[in-house]
Amino acid sequence: MSEVAMTPIQDEHVPDSFLREFWNHFKPNKGAVVGLALIIAFVIIAILAPLLAPYDPTLLQDNALRLPPIWAEAGTWSYPLGTDDVGRDILSRLIHGARISMGIGFAVVILSLSMGLFLGIFAGYYGGKVDRLIMRFIDIVMAFPSILLAITVVSVMGPGISNAIIAVAIVAVPNFTRIVRASVMAERKKQYVMASKTFGASDLRIMFNEILPNCLAPLIVQATLGFSDGILNAAALGFLGLGAQPPTPEWGTMLADSRPFIESSPWMVTLPGLCILFSVLGFNLFGDGLRDALDPRLKK
Repeated sequence: MSEVAMTPIQDEHVPDSFLREFWNHFKPNKGAVVGLALIIAFVIIAILAPLLAPYDPTLLQDNALRLPPIWAEAGTWSYPLGTDDVGRDILSRLIHGARISMGIGFAVVILSLSMGLFLGIFAGYYGGKVDRLIMRFIDIVMAFPSILLAITVVSVMGPGISNAIIAVAIVAVPNFTRIVRASVMAERKKQYVMASKTFGASDLRIMFNEILPNCLAPLIVQATLGFSDGILNAAALGFLGLGAQPPTPEWGTMLADSRPFIESSPWMVTLPGLCILFSVLGFNLFGDGLRDALDPRLKK
């Protein structure tokens, strides 16, 4: 047997796996890496909240009212970030607030993505009257300012975390619907869709088994950005008293409770505000990095 036949064939140009290729395009974006690190940090804090929090977030300490954080003159290590006006440990409330805010963001994305996915894929695939009916509904929803529409929905349904999630999800549906519709309209005329129709595949099979997997890249990016919108809008509703209700340790509610003490105890306002800032910033930076890494035109 010849030497060539005995030598195993090795392809020096085997393409990298998808994850490796994605990471190679993602990691040069330093802002996106920072955003990913912030998201991971908040997720870990949310998961381990009962272990990380030194106190029960609703525990009242009568002898520890409005204590300053440790960097202030009267600060104490017993309460590293101070206490609020009724003696609750702010660090514990911020940690448990991460769990609530991450949960709200996840629930909002799941609900809005599900509704937007079905509306967008039916509108883009069938077109005609179905498309006009769905898109006129989306236009009506988009005609209202997002926070005003969320306030209206919560006012009708009543305040609370569950109703706030539903309200914020309804506000986010148009973004997902328009993205899915545009992607489906671009895919439905391609040859693989025509081939599936020729072989007798049903419309549902074509939509969800053939077209949908090719529309995931923009959906992933929008879902990531939807996390930040969900957290921000839920915090706004909590600040207005329409979201999470006291004593729930939600960041927007903590901001609302600390308004009367913004001058005398500024840390009570600053700390939950920074948590909202960094969580939203992390998802926005990560979403921008995902868009750049998943867009083939930007890769070139």
